[in-house]
Amino acid sequence: MKNRKKHVLACAHKLFIEKGFQASSIQDILDESGIAKGTFYNYFSSKNELLISLFKTLYAEMEKERNDLLIGEDPSDINIFIKQFELQMETNRANKLISLFEEVIFINDSELKDFIQKSQLRMLRWVHQRFLEIFGEEKQDYLWDCAIMYLGILNHGIRYYTMTHDKKLDIHKVVQYSVNRLVKIVEDVSESGEVLVEAESMARWVPLAGEKELPLPHAIAHAVNDLKKNLFGEPEHDRLSELLDFIKEELSGEKRCPPRRFLVESAMVSLKEDKAFVTKVGTNWTRLQELVERYIKSDNR
Repeated sequence: MKNRKKHVLACAHKLFIEKGFQASSIQDILDESGIAKGTFYNYFSSKNELLISLFKTLYAEMEKERNDLLIGEDPSDINIFIKQFELQMETNRANKLISLFEEVIFINDSELKDFIQKSQLRMLRWVHQRFLEIFGEEKQDYLWDCAIMYLGILNHGIRYYTMTHDKKLDIHKVVQYSVNRLVKIVEDVSESGEVLVEAESMARWVPLAGEKELPLPHAIAHAVNDLKKNLFGEPEHDRLSELLDFIKEELSGEKRCPPRRFLVESAMVSLKEDKAFVTKVGTNWTRLQELVERYIKSDNR
């Protein structure tokens, strides 16, 4: 990343911490960083895009430091996991990431919402992968549930610990306590054989380790399948189903010829014109729109 762009991100980060994201205008960022408006828009299309870039930069640095703690160490050592999580929480605290995250989570912006969801899923994926290394593949059927419960215990533990300790967070104490509870939970669920969230279901939502996200054709296929589940009872069931199937097939990546983008766009317009259907499926429709737009804009078609 260019030094000047890093400078803009650093200045914006400072403003977001001091004033809040929503209270900081693009003009504030221009004044703080000393750049022209044209330069800003060369780097970012909007303030939201700048925020996403800031999150990505900070997360990448944190993930590298977190992974460095494993070098030369036994990945099954739960104490290394504790150190990794403490480092992550220290990074979040130093950069005020939690308060910033909480401020923007309800902003009605599809790109920002998508990024937040993927960030949460990446965190869950990392915890699950580390649990596989710590507790072993023989317990893999239960470790998605355990990863979800661990993050729930930790996040709520932080909230109420700080509430009752004048906001003075003892990171080591909270992480150690949460991990101790988690160890007992893993033993309990593996003995009971109970599974709440099945691994196959999670595979639809959470990328594999080492992947940033599902490949676009796969993500589009999942989005189409989710929409088709809502077609039951629709008067235009057959027509809507055919349009969705056409979009999935055309963007599957399996055809030898490039996708016929104008036909895909026409199919999307036809779907959008069915107001009752779009209202019924809500966020699932927004998700498909965003994925199709990204596919069409992509250079890797």
